[in-house]
Amino acid sequence: MSTPDSLEAVRPTRTPAFEARLARRYRAERNFRRVGLGAVVFSVAVLVFLLGNMLINGIAGFQRPEIEVTIDFPASGLKGDPTSLTAPSAGQTLEMQGLPDIITLFAEEQLGADAAAQITPDAWRDVAAALAEDPSLIEGKATFNLPATSEIGAAMEGEGTPEMQGLAAKLVGAGKLARNWDWGFLARSDATTPQSVGIWGALKGSMLTMLVTLVLAFPIGVLSALYLEEYAPRNRWTDIIEVSISNLAAVPSIIFGLLGLAVFLAAFPGLRSAPLIGGMTLALMTMPVIVISGRNAIKAVPPSIRDGALAIGASPVQVVFHHVLPLALPGMLTGTIIGMARALGETAPLLLIGMRIFVATPPEGFASPATVLPMQIFLWSDEIDRGFVERTSAAIIVLLVFLLAMNGLAIYLRNKFEKRW
Repeated sequence: MSTPDSLEAVRPTRTPAFEARLARRYRAERNFRRVGLGAVVFSVAVLVFLLGNMLINGIAGFQRPEIEVTIDFPASGLKGDPTSLTAPSAGQTLEMQGLPDIITLFAEEQLGADAAAQITPDAWRDVAAALAEDPSLIEGKATFNLPATSEIGAAMEGEGTPEMQGLAAKLVGAGKLARNWDWGFLARSDATTPQSVGIWGALKGSMLTMLVTLVLAFPIGVLSALYLEEYAPRNRWTDIIEVSISNLAAVPSIIFGLLGLAVFLAAFPGLRSAPLIGGMTLALMTMPVIVISGRNAIKAVPPSIRDGALAIGASPVQVVFHHVLPLALPGMLTGTIIGMARALGETAPLLLIGMRIFVATPPEGFASPATVLPMQIFLWSDEIDRGFVERTSAAIIVLLVFLLAMNGLAIYLRNKFEKRW
């Protein structure tokens, strides 16, 4: 048994040099903690700044300047019944009856020629849509908030010429001009003016493209990972395949666009710009990430799970699909989340297969011409009109919400299937 004297004998002598070294180690540890905390604070600050800047700019993108105009339909001479006003060709019929000129005439009478000129040329489509929704409006007077030009919208913010600012101030003072929430932005497709554009066409195109990507990349990637890890013999060919998959995961995305252009469009020339071709191209890009993450998840399953299943009489196939795969599935879903998030934000491969197009109507299916959210953002950011800048910020918010929803669903499924041992 040790005595106090013996313990004192083995205790190191705390010399001044020892104390100095100990102080330096403690000081280095404190500095490292400060640097780590500073890095975290800086990252959070940058993220908050980025999201805050997008939200501030994007809020205006969900609004548009609108001019209030009252139309007396009986006095205008416009004719129609519930059947004709709700028909698919109702818009063309109203346009042939002179609905755009009728709107301009009433706007000039109520607001003056200068104010009437600030109503967008496509404003009559909003009136036609309102008549299709409620045909009884044609029997009397109705007040509409019609989209105004970007010039008068900028004048409301104190920009533009003094004349335009004065006109905007006059209309605002009279209660005829205001910025209102444009909920139609979420329901319309692309258009030639920022006041008439919408995001639904690109959003639906992204959904269809991501669905094709997931349906192709996930099962093929998971089965490939299972084969390479559980069944493939260890030889030169297997090594070549593994190296090739690792290299494919680091290949620039535009290379996959060239591959889609050379293979898929050559085989299906009539499906240019279709979500089916876009999804097949992005599936090629996503599959290596799923295979690599899937193999790592399979390796993480303890060998005792396999040994125990074999010991109670399970076949090798039952071991893989009843025991190994369920335990590795959460890790595979993690790789799928990363791959799908990357695919959602890609523009280069889709640019090469023709999804950089003007789509005025939402795609009807996987073979219809379509664009995607990142490409729509890219197209709007290249426009000169100031109104498209705000719409671009709003589209970015929609893209982020879509990404968060998609990742949230994947994380929920991952946590649901996660098992602990």
